[in-house]
Amino acid sequence: MPSVAVETFCNLIAGQWVPSATGRLFDNLNPADRREVVGRFQACGAADARAAVDAAQAAFAGWRNTPIGKRAKILQDAAAWLEAHADAFAAELTREEGKPLALAKDEFLRSAQTLRFYAVEGQSYTGETFPQDDREMMVYTQREPLGVVTVISPWNFPVSIPARKIAPALITGNTVVFKPSSDAPLSGYRLAESLARAGLPAGVLNFITGAASELGATLCESGAVRAISFTGSTAAGTHIHRHASLTTRVQLELGGKNPLIVMEDADLDRAVDLAIKGGLSLTGQACTGTSRILVMKPVLDAYVDKLAARMRTLKIGSGMVAGNDIGPMATAAQLETVLKYVEIGRREATHIMGGERLDGAAHAELAHGWYVSPALFTGVTMDMRIAQEEIFGPVLAVIAVDSYADAIAKANATPYGLSAAIATRNPRYMHDFANDIEAGTVKINRTTTGNLVNAPFGGLKSSSTSTFRESGRGALEFYTQIKTVYRGL
Repeated sequence: MPSVAVETFCNLIAGQWVPSATGRLFDNLNPADRREVVGRFQACGAADARAAVDAAQAAFAGWRNTPIGKRAKILQDAAAWLEAHADAFAAELTREEGKPLALAKDEFLRSAQTLRFYAVEGQSYTGETFPQDDREMMVYTQREPLGVVTVISPWNFPVSIPARKIAPALITGNTVVFKPSSDAPLSGYRLAESLARAGLPAGVLNFITGAASELGATLCESGAVRAISFTGSTAAGTHIHRHASLTTRVQLELGGKNPLIVMEDADLDRAVDLAIKGGLSLTGQACTGTSRILVMKPVLDAYVDKLAARMRTLKIGSGMVAGNDIGPMATAAQLETVLKYVEIGRREATHIMGGERLDGAAHAELAHGWYVSPALFTGVTMDMRIAQEEIFGPVLAVIAVDSYADAIAKANATPYGLSAAIATRNPRYMHDFANDIEAGTVKINRTTTGNLVNAPFGGLKSSSTSTFRESGRGALEFYTQIKTVYRGL
């Protein structure tokens, strides 16, 4: 492919776009064609992390005293910037992460919507007054910002996830150190850039890139950091939770092994659509993605036939090409993880189709990307690894069930509890499912993926800390502390 100039992107620390103190850079590669370098980013070290935390500390007093209307206008102006450049930024997101261009544009527009939501909602988030018997006294609570917060986000939704973390932190008066995934840092850069252009004061938002192994201790274990919002693997989240300071709040959104239950009365074509959209539309790279499909035995064979037939029609290729359904895996490491689990599945269960690396002569146009065909397994039982462990790729495991009770028992029989769905026409199943399933996000005749900006999001069990939720007003609660005031007259 032709050689093109590669732009180098800097950190944002104390209001200045600066290089790393390490002097080192890393390449951000296009997963659809790894010969393309999308951009070069700063490989930061502990000194950069300390500078970012120090800058956020220095800016906190001024930002917490900034009028709420001015904070809100900055979020609104940043949203307008993202909307105005959604087409260009979406192309960058697709080039660095691989998802289809239309979904990338939707992500930037959704992120702008998130900024606007908190610009408005944050202005009505207040304390309470309490009735009591003393007429000479008033008792009330006021909500105050925590201080410096750390936002660490993943590569699969590289702008919408940090947006829903950063916006509520800023509107409530906190200052932020933001570290995006090194596998998709450009979209996070655009979010930070939009806020800086909107007039955010120096040090209120600091953006640094680099390896978690270099930056994690400073960003997560320093007593100066009052809150950590992290989305990523359960293993990494567990480490953060164990090592955070006693006075540091932790909000963790972690892994999932999300089930779709297909009851005997379900519309099978619609249930197939739910599995395809929930499990494969983002190449399986969503924490809420459908991974297990629990199907009632009377419709099992018919459902598997329909599902396999649909999977064979899916077009695989670059997200920049309209009409392609499945893009590449975002990283070489994730590709290897998927291929490993496909081999495990071949040994454990019945392999119906897919799971091949697409890089040979028959797929010359895909040879330079990290592509794998979507895989389908049947005969899966709950003691198998492909039924228990998060794969984070286009691998669907079909599990036969005898009854609603059997389906619920098997759906709940993993360490995870992020998202779950059921396909049924029966109101009784719908009602019981909402109560019986162990998941923080419950879907009825909807995909396991997707959540509203204004509704709380989070998991149960090992999918989350199960404390403060992201999205909606619950996010404002996470970033504020309560002070109770007794005021005599």
